[in-house]
Amino acid sequence: MTDIRTPLRRRPAQRRSAERVQRMLDACAEILDEDGYEGLTTTRIAQRAEVAIGSVYQFFPDKRAVAQALALRNLEVFGARISRTLADGTFADWSDTVGAIIGIFVEMHRTVPGFRVLRFGDVADVNLLDSDADNNAVVADRLRRMIVETFAIQDTPALATALAIAVEAGDAVLKLAFRRDPDGDPEILAEAERLIHGYLAGHIEKS
Repeated sequence: MTDIRTPLRRRPAQRRSAERVQRMLDACAEILDEDGYEGLTTTRIAQRAEVAIGSVYQFFPDKRAVAQALALRNLEVFGARISRTLADGTFADWSDTVGAIIGIFVEMHRTVPGFRVLRFGDVADVNLLDSDADNNAVVADRLRRMIVETFAIQDTPALATALAIAVEAGDAVLKLAFRRDPDGDPEILAEAERLIHGYLAGHIEKS
């Protein structure tokens, strides 16, 4: 998998510029919650972030690039929370992390602005995180690297395939849970954990 390329036209060199970029991403998240991706425009981002439209174009070529930067921020937050949980938790094996990882995703869906709409980018583009891989593949790759490092298990093609399938299946079931209930239908969330844990548990020895 290729390295994820930044959507920024240029990186902010000063703290004030970096803070301005973060305000743009926060504004993007708020607009997504209010009106979805269709209602997102660079003009609205500039107005909500209280910056000149030229400031938006100084860093981003279009609204897709702003959404991409927000999706990448979501991925970094997701990864950081998982890393802390893996470091602090006691798990018998790597498949037992499923409940914790689903819990982090659900909590972000409920509390992180813009996440319920954008998540890791599919609403804008299935290749938003990386032009050479779909968004779920990027998430699965990030999870694989964290699991291999935390549990010191062998990094094999079988493990990569199992995690790719688990992420795809989990994504579908979690979408169903949030269609049934804006906060996530508890019964379906529980079934998602049971489904993915059972599948991955069967691949521990194989990978």
